Amino acid sequence: MYRIRTYNQISSKGLSRLPSDYYLVGPEVDNPDALMLRSQKLHEVPVPESLLAVARAGAGVNNIPVEEYTRRGIVVFNTPGANANAVKELVAAALLLGSRRILDGMNRVQELKDIHDPEEMARLLEKEKKQFAGSEIAGKTLGVIGLGAIGSMVANMALELGMKVAGYDPALSVEAAWRLSSRVEKVDNIEALLGISDFVSLHVPAIKQTHHLINADTLARFRPGAKLLNFAREQIVDVSAVIEALDQNRLAAYITDFPVPALLGRKDALLFPHIGASTAEAEENCSIMAAGQLKDFLENGNIINSVNFPQTRMARNGGYRITFSNDNVPRVLGTVLSVLADHNVNVLDMVNKSLGDMAYNIIDIESEPTDEITRAIASAEGVKQVRLV
Repeated sequence: MYRIRTYNQISSKGLSRLPSDYYLVGPEVDNPDALMLRSQKLHEVPVPESLLAVARAGAGVNNIPVEEYTRRGIVVFNTPGANANAVKELVAAALLLGSRRILDGMNRVQELKDIHDPEEMARLLEKEKKQFAGSEIAGKTLGVIGLGAIGSMVANMALELGMKVAGYDPALSVEAAWRLSSRVEKVDNIEALLGISDFVSLHVPAIKQTHHLINADTLARFRPGAKLLNFAREQIVDVSAVIEALDQNRLAAYITDFPVPALLGRKDALLFPHIGASTAEAEENCSIMAAGQLKDFLENGNIINSVNFPQTRMARNGGYRITFSNDNVPRVLGTVLSVLADHNVNVLDMVNKSLGDMAYNIIDIESEPTDEITRAIASAEGVKQVRLV
């Protein structure tokens, strides 16, 4: 039986994919094979010796000590794209709220509590409505930085709203390129995108290379009157630089899902309470994807949507399956194959993939491996984790 410890509230739609006949799932599970979580921070949580994998029901993994887990041979999964539609819809709302003084107008209506005559209220609002005038987003240019699952949906959505769209993503995958409308103008660098955009929307992961991607230097390249949207991660933006740009009227507005105290009370900052993925549908989609990935890994050794291990998948065609991870250095795979050959074990099929310093292997063999074979593979130099699945 596989043992999975959960943190946070994981949707039952995902947990139901883990049948109780084969899985023990819950927040109190000891010696877990895997963890499922949403926002729980694991940096200070002791790592169980039994742990093989972690699945986050969400895209970002900054709440997980990925480097430490990689050293231990622990696979970290995320769920890219599962909450993409929820974030896309919130960005659409942000574009409209940032262009039209909708909130100011609605708040003004709520102030008219002492007026009981509908006609009097209508006359007053008709007189005051000019102060809530805004502009339309149709015809404006949206610059999208990061064209992955969310960024490509945002770009396509903006086109449907009548906007022009420019996109920048140096690591654009073939899959993402297929999702992206041909009407999106591809630019070669961030500076070019910033110079032509009325709105700039960020959709990149929070990694070392994107820390403070938007800073004093990049803000100086924004088109006058442009507005910045951050529904990706707080760390991507240098908030102090944004505040300076707002104070100097070089940036017209900052619209973000990551509020900080320094932005409170500013009319040129629209602050959302980190609700980008807070829909019932997104939570269900994330949990379903996370559970499915863990199930396929635990039962078959396949790895899909891992942030620290290579994508590795092989269909089962009989025999017995061994998986192992190792340092991505020469001769490790050869050593393991020699162990099998020395024990007269025939290999039916195999796949070997690498990602950075990590390599992962799936080998199907004809006969059941003995404990001696497993120990020999585990003791090979460079091998981190061995499993029979």
